[in-house]
Amino acid sequence: MKTILNVIWLVLSGFWLFLGYVVAGLLLCITIIGIPFGIAAFRIGVYALWPFGYTTVERHDAGAPSCIGNVLWLVLAGWWLTIGHIVTGLMLCLTIIGIPFGIANFKLIPVSLFPLGREIVPTDRPFASSW
Repeated sequence: MKTILNVIWLVLSGFWLFLGYVVAGLLLCITIIGIPFGIAAFRIGVYALWPFGYTTVERHDAGAPSCIGNVLWLVLAGWWLTIGHIVTGLMLCLTIIGIPFGIANFKLIPVSLFPLGREIVPTDRPFASSW
């Protein structure tokens, strides 16, 4: 079932959201300081490409640098990507068939706002690998 949902997701919105994250990642990788943020954008982009069967968990060992990084991320790219998820989620929720995909878009909002200090894990193993 996850495969079917992921394929439909890919056609409806996943590919375009993935492209948005790739563009954000490439722009962030222009400077050396932005490379960690670009890597985070690529990581979330893959998650946005195939979201069904995966979830995010908070890493409690992330510390203060990830908090500072999340503030920078929010200013540089996070709010643009979040607006994309909100608009896409609302558009998908206009139809009954699109409601699960709209909810998946809303599930991506927290990680698109604050990606540092979070880990993407399969839903059958919802614990961070550092535990």
